[in-house]
Amino acid sequence: MTTIAFYAKPGCKGNAAQLRALRASGHTVHIHDLLTEPWTAESLGAFFGDTPPSAWFNRSATRVKAGAIDPDGLSADEAMAALLADPLLIRRPLMAVDGERRAGWDAESVDRWVGLSAPEAPEGEGCAAARASCGEVESLRSTKDAR
Repeated sequence: MTTIAFYAKPGCKGNAAQLRALRASGHTVHIHDLLTEPWTAESLGAFFGDTPPSAWFNRSATRVKAGAIDPDGLSADEAMAALLADPLLIRRPLMAVDGERRAGWDAESVDRWVGLSAPEAPEGEGCAAARASCGEVESLRSTKDAR
């Protein structure tokens, strides 16, 4: 199958469910800690492509939900600065396959991209979509071999 670089937040139930679905579908997944990765505007921006800056944000992030950050009111430069300063704001997961990079989880889109055969594949992002325990991403260790 496919080798996927998967950038996740340690302890995130949604990321654990997504990881389980990818592995159950036969993919090799190299997990990276989204929070400790040494992001630059260029390396992080590559995951967002032509999407608007408001789509770069984790809408479940505490600062977004509390109104401290308004993703809809930021320019691209302001959005990137906010994400680099606080990686908890980054929409996740970030995934890379053979040089193509994507942000976020939409089961249909991921299925078209790499294939999902797991019937329990989560359909959305965030903890509400999770069906697996956090344990699978609890002990993330950043690896550099699958970029």
